Amino acid sequence: MGEGAVRTMILHLKKEKMVDSVRAGTYLTSTGRSLISAMSRIMPAECRVAKCDITRGKFNHALLLKGYSFATKTGMEQRDYAILYGAIGATTLRYHDGRFVFPNDNADCFRDDQKTKENLASCLHPEENDMVIIASADDSFVAEIAAKNSALWTLATHDR
Repeated sequence: MGEGAVRTMILHLKKEKMVDSVRAGTYLTSTGRSLISAMSRIMPAECRVAKCDITRGKFNHALLLKGYSFATKTGMEQRDYAILYGAIGATTLRYHDGRFVFPNDNADCFRDDQKTKENLASCLHPEENDMVIIASADDSFVAEIAAKNSALWTLATHDR
């Protein structure tokens, strides 16, 4: 990012009272800290995922949204938003009855892939009604950014 872009971002954050600046630098205000705390509770974990049957890219990044399984109909919404950020695809899963399942389905999508299931479970620590978004890309940074932006879009368009 260029210096001008950073300055513009800081100006927007200042306008929303999220940050303030002093000669030594910029810091989060109490409003900014509250937002970060809330976001950390809703999106508490993320991890890389090896290529498997349900991922499409060389690099795959998973992100957990606590209690947001209600916020998807088919998963296409999250996929489309991830693609806007450069992903080649995204997979949305719900955590239901101790299993990762596709939206509108109850079958364990990792029934034949215990390694991926155990990796996601140990990294994300999902609970009932959590959502997992896995963005896929040919670049690890793009996969991560796409997953995060898809999650942010989901939060912005669905009240809990």
